[in-house]
Amino acid sequence: MKTNVREIEPKDIPHIADYWTLSDSDHMVGMGVDLDKLPTREGLTEMLIQQIASPYKNKESYALIWEIAGKAVGHCNINQIEYGKQAHMHLHLWSARTRKKGAGSALVKQSIPFFFKNFELETLYCEPYALNPAPNKTLPKIGFEFVKTLRTIPGASCFEQDVNQWILTKEEFRNKFM
Repeated sequence: MKTNVREIEPKDIPHIADYWTLSDSDHMVGMGVDLDKLPTREGLTEMLIQQIASPYKNKESYALIWEIAGKAVGHCNINQIEYGKQAHMHLHLWSARTRKKGAGSALVKQSIPFFFKNFELETLYCEPYALNPAPNKTLPKIGFEFVKTLRTIPGASCFEQDVNQWILTKEEFRNKFM
């Protein structure tokens, strides 16, 4: 299975908007999403257009597109970006057909160098919903270290939940990815 990661382009915006506005509600809730807090399609589109146009040092979020066999199948993004310091990563395979097939680990591994290089990060965090097994199985496989479980509202479109905090430092990135 040939995987590829690339930066988001305007042509990808409808796919990401579809994911957030048309996905199965059980899948969304399983990731910790409060369906009543989801942004509108127009709001998502506007945010993504702005994200693409902003220079790295000014980005509030940054997305990469995941491809399998040349077809876009998901995205990985960071937000809570402090350029030169840290960011928080999020992982999304858009279709149930592409989940649980092993591609997630390869795609995340290909994404991480973009984040460390383009944002000169010292630390990359990922805080998936504690009850979402996929990211919590993937992250330790690729070198993230478990820090703790905490109760929080991890994002603007989430409900209060327990999340597992995972961390990858610049030093560990260099040791495991370079």
